[in-house]
Amino acid sequence: MTQVRDKILEAGLVHVPFDGWSEVSFAAAVADVDVPMSEARVLFPRGAVDMALAFHRRGDAGLAQALDAADLGAMRFRDRVAYAVRVRLELVEDHKEAVRRAATLFALPIYGADGAKLVWETADAIWCGLGDTSQDLNWYTKRVTLSGVYSTTLLYWLGDSSEGHCATWEFLDRRIGDVMRIEEMKARVRSNAILKPFAEGFERFAAKVKAPAGAGQNDLPGRWTPPA
Repeated sequence: MTQVRDKILEAGLVHVPFDGWSEVSFAAAVADVDVPMSEARVLFPRGAVDMALAFHRRGDAGLAQALDAADLGAMRFRDRVAYAVRVRLELVEDHKEAVRRAATLFALPIYGADGAKLVWETADAIWCGLGDTSQDLNWYTKRVTLSGVYSTTLLYWLGDSSEGHCATWEFLDRRIGDVMRIEEMKARVRSNAILKPFAEGFERFAAKVKAPAGAGQNDLPGRWTPPA
C-alpha cells in the first residue's frame, strides 16, 4: 500500500503545477497509475488534500534522514538550525510550484488546521533531528518559535528569484538572528539582580510544564514521527 501511495503522489506531482491540489489532479494521478479509485480513496480519503499532506510529510522524512547523516557537531547552534531549514526547502526545490499550490490550499480556512499542523510537524522534525532533549515549557516554545521562522522563510522562498535563492538564506539568517537576540535578552534578565527573582519564578513554573509523553503522538501539540 505504501508503494501504491507513493506512485499516486509521484503521478500527482505532474498534474499539480497545472491543476493545483484538486480533485482533477487526484483523479488524473489515480488514472495514470491504473489504480481503482476505491483503493486510492482508502489511501487518500480526502483526495488531493491528503495527497498534499503526504507530499509535505515526505519532505519531513527526507529531512530527518539528511540531519541524521550530517556532521552537525561541527556547526554553531544557529548554523544547525539554518542548515535544517535550508535542507527542508532544498528537498522540494524541484517541486516549488507544488509547494506554492499547497501553501494556497492550506491558507483556506477549511484546511487551516491541517496547514498549522504541518508547520508544527516540520518544526518538531527539525528539533528532533538536532537532538533536542527539552522536557518542559521549552519543548513548546522552541517549536512555536521555529514554526514562525520556517513559515516566514517558506513564504519568502516562494517569491525569491535570486541566484541559488541566496536572498532567502540571507532572510533566514536574519530571522534566526532575531531569535538569538531574544535568548540573549533572557540571559541578561537572569543575570540582572532586580529581575532575577521574577525570572527564577517563571522558570519554576516552566519546569512544571511537561512535553508530550512518548513518541508517536501525531497531533497538536505532539511529537513528529516519520510516516509509515
